[in-house]
Amino acid sequence: MCSEYIINIVMKKILLYGLLVSLMFAFNDYAFALCVNVPEANLRGGPGTRYEKRWLVFKYTALKKIAKRKGWYKVQDVDGDLHWIYGKLVTSRIKCAAVKVDKANVRSGPGTRFKKSAMSPAIKYDSFKVIRTKGAWVKVVDEFGDKGWIHRKLLWIQ
Repeated sequence: MCSEYIINIVMKKILLYGLLVSLMFAFNDYAFALCVNVPEANLRGGPGTRYEKRWLVFKYTALKKIAKRKGWYKVQDVDGDLHWIYGKLVTSRIKCAAVKVDKANVRSGPGTRFKKSAMSPAIKYDSFKVIRTKGAWVKVVDEFGDKGWIHRKLLWIQ
């Protein structure tokens, strides 16, 4: 009787674990954050190269995935505008951020007591890879490898 009880508990845990893993993989297909992972990419009006080019964006541009069609993602940018980008030009494996205000000071450390870095100020739409956060500050790196800290409220992070 006791061994049947233990077997039932183990079987339920295995089934629950399998369900959770399945849901995790299913949800991963609908993950919302995307980041451009090539030096340049075109944002288009539709899912294909025959659609007009709307914007040329650069490495670490942060985008929010809205839909997927035939290898293309419908994405939203920092302004809320919708575009399409080819799926092989983006990744969900890294977190990226865009400056959402006109100017943002970039500091050498996480706080206003630190000096402004040579990257400062970052201007609206400048894009970065997020390295880490410390409190309300985000350590970022740009496409050229320059690093600095920007206050979280000045960034749109995806």
